[in-house]
Amino acid sequence: MKDVIIIGGGPIGIACALECKKRNWEYLIIEKGALTNSLFNYPKNMTFFSTSEKLEIDGIPFISKNPKPNRDEALEYYRRVATSNSININLYETVLSLEKKADYIVVTTDKSSYKGKKLILATGFYDIPNLLNVPGEDLPKVTHYYKEAHPYAMQNIVVVGASNSSVDAALEIWRKGGNVTMIIRGEAIGERVKYWVRPDIINRIEEGSIKAFFNAQITEIKEDELTFRMPEGLKAIPNDYVVALTGYKPNFELLNQIGITLSSDEKKLPEYNKETMESNIEGVYLAGVICGGMETHKWFIENSRIHAKQITEHIESTFVS
Repeated sequence: MKDVIIIGGGPIGIACALECKKRNWEYLIIEKGALTNSLFNYPKNMTFFSTSEKLEIDGIPFISKNPKPNRDEALEYYRRVATSNSININLYETVLSLEKKADYIVVTTDKSSYKGKKLILATGFYDIPNLLNVPGEDLPKVTHYYKEAHPYAMQNIVVVGASNSSVDAALEIWRKGGNVTMIIRGEAIGERVKYWVRPDIINRIEEGSIKAFFNAQITEIKEDELTFRMPEGLKAIPNDYVVALTGYKPNFELLNQIGITLSSDEKKLPEYNKETMESNIEGVYLAGVICGGMETHKWFIENSRIHAKQITEHIESTFVS
């Protein structure tokens, strides 16, 4: 019987583990992929919005050679934190089901089954892409994840969306020799795009280096072309690859299994106490971006790392009582 089981081996899951370790609790992180799997799947050249000190967990210094750290530096930092503290974590193990008993929780995975007095869900949101739901989306030429620009050099590329990830991909692919067209549902580049990047993409669009169609929605993807709808009608363009960075959504299946209440609107906000982070199910806590439901831009490392202390302090009070 574990004192605490943590699902999710990202920065917030690791932060929770460090707090458990300080209290000499029996704990276990279960992570279905690599350590900090979501960060690993970020684009290779991604730069964070936050400065390094705002990504630190447990006060452990994060030294970056840049004003804002990049993906590789973050991977190195969290890997060093996990290994130097001998974090108890099972990697590449997928949780299949959760079951709440009277005074413990049963966690069943593809490898084993565990019992825990308390459960922390720190599962992030990077697993399930928001699909376009158009014919041809299942073609091999379409991806919902972007890693690097080199494969797209000298090709006709459509980048879907106007978020940070879309803008970064469009600029990088263009700089590596790709012929980039952006298909954007809204009227302009997103306001939340990093302030030092936004002028760059706007200038590239205005000068014609990157083509952009606003108020546009893809209607069909074919092997060698792509069709989209604009206010004035349908338009087709030659296309080799589609990078559809339309955002991601949390996997609500585990929350539903354990009985956590979600709001009935499109936000799907989970019910939890904002002081203790305990959900409507006693002994089950939420940490990190999962707290925002579909509003995945509300929580990130910088403002959710505090969840680890909130949760473990409340758990400690229940153990004492």
